[in-house]
Amino acid sequence: MKVSEVMTAQVATAKPTTSVKEVARMMSEIDTGVIPISEDGKVLGVVTDRDIVVRVVASGGSFDAAASEVMSEDVQSCREDDNLADATAKMGAQQVRRLVVLNEAGRLTGILSLGDVAMDYGAKAVGRTLEEISAEPASPT
Repeated sequence: MKVSEVMTAQVATAKPTTSVKEVARMMSEIDTGVIPISEDGKVLGVVTDRDIVVRVVASGGSFDAAASEVMSEDVQSCREDDNLADATAKMGAQQVRRLVVLNEAGRLTGILSLGDVAMDYGAKAVGRTLEEISAEPASPT
């Protein structure tokens, strides 16, 4: 099964200059925990609900700050034509719950989340991936 068969293709994006308040409003309106930040079709980062809590709420930051100030820049991605099993393995190895999905040109085409995988790939794969995501990272030797 290919990633494109199960990913969420309707993805709202924001610009780096979009305020954190506006990003949070977008999350609320479309019931998501992640908004990719893009410019000229290229994904620069993502703002997650956790980013807002940790980098704005807990630290007393401003909701008027630009999304680029609070976004996570280390975006994990996969290709839309990747095998779903490989993508879920990557989620586990990188300990992330979502992957940004790109086409061959490197443009955003969707997001693959554990929820997408659960709906179409099965609880067993999600359970295994969630165990890997939640595991303590191996210490360097």
